[in-house]
Amino acid sequence: MTQQAATLQNCNNELVKFIEIVHKKRDVIQKDIIAEEREKSRLQNEISVLTEKLVKIEEALAKKIATREKYDETISQTEATFDKILESSQDLLEVLKAGASTS
Repeated sequence: MTQQAATLQNCNNELVKFIEIVHKKRDVIQKDIIAEEREKSRLQNEISVLTEKLVKIEEALAKKIATREKYDETISQTEATFDKILESSQDLLEVLKAGASTS
């Protein structure tokens, strides 16, 4: 019986050691989980801040693009009108020159 008791005691001691090892591994994993959850939270916060900045930049950019398109249209219309004025001035000058030659 003492041999069985000694074997049982050895098994019991090994079992206790194994349980302690598993507890230590669990504690290490738990610390890793806590650290990664903190990092995840920090990154989510950073993403939120960056998303807000991106939305503001996209809105400002859209306004500036619309303004640039208005400027482009104004420039195009002004240049077309200027070309017509220039053409009319050249025509008028030719008429005046022709009238001056006949007089």
